[in-house]
Amino acid sequence: MNLQKMRVGWLERSLAGLNRFASKRGRNAMPAHLVVGIEGEDAALFYLRRKGYIVVARRWSSGEVPGDVDLIAWDGPMLCFLEIKTRTAHDTTPAETAVDEHKRNVLRRLARRYVRQLPQTTAPPVRFDVVSVYMVPGREKEFQHFEGSFGWGDSRRD
Repeated sequence: MNLQKMRVGWLERSLAGLNRFASKRGRNAMPAHLVVGIEGEDAALFYLRRKGYIVVARRWSSGEVPGDVDLIAWDGPMLCFLEIKTRTAHDTTPAETAVDEHKRNVLRRLARRYVRQLPQTTAPPVRFDVVSVYMVPGREKEFQHFEGSFGWGDSRRD
């Protein structure tokens, strides 16, 4: 195992320990589904880092457009806007199907805002991904990463 992957593993275990400590101190007075969602985002962040992504923002919002982007990361020269969907069971409908037309439009608007505020004069290539995280009790976390799930106005997949 290389040093970078060891470091990511250490950070992941440290965050999990801090979250357990915080929950014992009463921090998790939020609804269970929100706690699960945050845990899924944590898991996806470390999953992407292990794949070599450079995560630059988490729960990013513009302040002017409603909504947020779960994760924004660089995959080489590609700027990726990632929606994370977390489930604690394998239902009949996959988690990624929850990213409907409305959510895709929100992500597109936010991505435009984010790209406009970058210091570059030319916009980087952009990709919209969905990561489904399955955290089934008693089992290892499962990840399904759908790269390029939809485009700026891609009617083929929208």
